[in-house]
Amino acid sequence: MSWIDHRPDDAAGAFEAMAAATVGGIEPAAFREAMSRLGAAVHVVTTDGPGGKGGFTATAVCALSDAPAMLLVCLNRRSRSTGPFHANGVFCVNTLRAGEETIANAFAGRTDAPESRFTVGEWMTLATGSPVLASAVVAFDCRIVEVKSVATHNVFIAAIDAVRLGDAGQALVYHDRAYKRV
Repeated sequence: MSWIDHRPDDAAGAFEAMAAATVGGIEPAAFREAMSRLGAAVHVVTTDGPGGKGGFTATAVCALSDAPAMLLVCLNRRSRSTGPFHANGVFCVNTLRAGEETIANAFAGRTDAPESRFTVGEWMTLATGSPVLASAVVAFDCRIVEVKSVATHNVFIAAIDAVRLGDAGQALVYHDRAYKRV
């Protein structure tokens, strides 16, 4: 069955606008402070293909459906990773294990040049050819099926082509602007 066959909401209008085009709300600084208190798993999202190799550190990853298996990833449209992700149409979500702060920082742009990111850690591939971190707690190898632009970010909706379960152990979490173990 195709991805489109699993979309009963299309009859009513997927991503239907529910509020006025101009949304007020709180100040960005207050929102960022509030979100810093929301703990989340740390992922390195990677891609490779005709658009080039790229990756970024993310906490904005969410399960979307289990039948078909899908997830979503949010990426700031100004990120230099946006181009390769669009061009390649594939990515891998690598959930970092506790103690992998160096990898998180490399893909967050807190270290040297972007080209050196993949020199940290051991990498392999699964179905899509996107880089898979061998030490990841879990890796979701995905094919992008839809992209929605929302405010400053793109929401990449993806079907999961393969999953690799890593060894059991603690995961890396980002909470209150610091890495923690869970």
